[in-house]
Amino acid sequence: MNRVLDASLISGPLWWVLLLAGPVGVCVLVLGRGRRWWLGVVPAALAVGLAVAVLVTLTVNVWWQPFPDPLPLLVPVWVGLFVAAVVLALGRRAGVTRMALALLIAVLVAASGTAQVNEKFAAFPTVRDALGLPLPGQIAFNRVPGPQRAPVTGTPGATLASRWSPPPGMPTAGEVTTTAIPGVVSGFNARDAWIYLPPAYLSTPRAQLPVLVMFGGQPGSPRDCFTAGRVVATMTAYAAAHRGLAPVVVEVDPLGSTLANPLCVDSPLGNAFTYLSVDVPAWIRTHLQVDPDPAHWAVGGASFGGTCALQLAVNAPSVYPTFLDFSGQEEPTLGGASRTLSAAFGGSARAFTRVNPLDVLERKRFPATAGMIVVGRDDGPFLPQARRVAAAAREAGMTIRYLEVPGGHGWSVWANALPLAMPFLGQRVGITS
Repeated sequence: MNRVLDASLISGPLWWVLLLAGPVGVCVLVLGRGRRWWLGVVPAALAVGLAVAVLVTLTVNVWWQPFPDPLPLLVPVWVGLFVAAVVLALGRRAGVTRMALALLIAVLVAASGTAQVNEKFAAFPTVRDALGLPLPGQIAFNRVPGPQRAPVTGTPGATLASRWSPPPGMPTAGEVTTTAIPGVVSGFNARDAWIYLPPAYLSTPRAQLPVLVMFGGQPGSPRDCFTAGRVVATMTAYAAAHRGLAPVVVEVDPLGSTLANPLCVDSPLGNAFTYLSVDVPAWIRTHLQVDPDPAHWAVGGASFGGTCALQLAVNAPSVYPTFLDFSGQEEPTLGGASRTLSAAFGGSARAFTRVNPLDVLERKRFPATAGMIVVGRDDGPFLPQARRVAAAAREAGMTIRYLEVPGGHGWSVWANALPLAMPFLGQRVGITS
């Protein structure tokens, strides 16, 4: 069963089956005989599909605008093809059995389109991820080992790695769990957080480990970094190379729901900034036995999450003096300046510039802050934005590592960015020298 659940949806045999199902299904549905079919049903199906594709594009990109970036062309194209397939299936005027078979083929067309969109963004790497099932080895939060006396710590003159010796019986793998982190101060209503605990956290004695707080993109869920971003695999490899040591990773929800976007600020859309800079750190220090020193804390994310990480780095540098920005934008946005100011800043440009990263970087100096910025070479408008952010951050005194890698705007880039960032991150949070 696990072999099926862990089958890849972005490469391999299952992906090829789904990829071919769409074109084959369309060909099967188009096949027909007679003047009525070729001059009536087929053109009508194509016209309806095209109309729906245009309507979806206008609704999402122009009227509704739930995302700061427009839908990729692939999405409305496959929506249109699915609608056309349904019209073709209904237009066959066949018996119940054949009609059901034709509609099943239309569903396969939809599945093929979904697989191709998913392959572009790599959001659901496996069947397990697409179904939202628990990860292998996932445990309930009440099974997480409680605090221990005298955990092994680093010192001002020595790294954690230099003071740590793995005790007998230390697990070879970490554990994953989920739990709610309430917005006690902010009132922010977040979805459950996902937590990775390295082997050195699960041993006796325990290492007092640093913390990496992470966010995914928008739309998204607070498990995206763990599934699409392959956090567990990355941290497992890092821990294996460092005698069980790795950061405790906590992926939290900066959105509130899949389509929400409170922009990582305190606004009528929700007090996301206070939640992320006050509630989350307080909860982690209270409920997990981690290094309390903020110098050993980092924040990171991808796309919207990268923008959010940058915002926290410049607006709460004493909380998160280290950040990872994977393909983030240069400013928080709801898709346009007017809409952003109106929805989140009461129409005030001054309120926006007070928290906007590039404006803050122009006003203040950050000699104690360091960050790593990674972006795909084919990432359209995000590439020049990343370059501008890196230049502004360096000008403000930050220590910045900047890297352009192959790829566009998707998890295939971001999942590979985290392993590239680990040597830098391990040094910043006090694991290695």
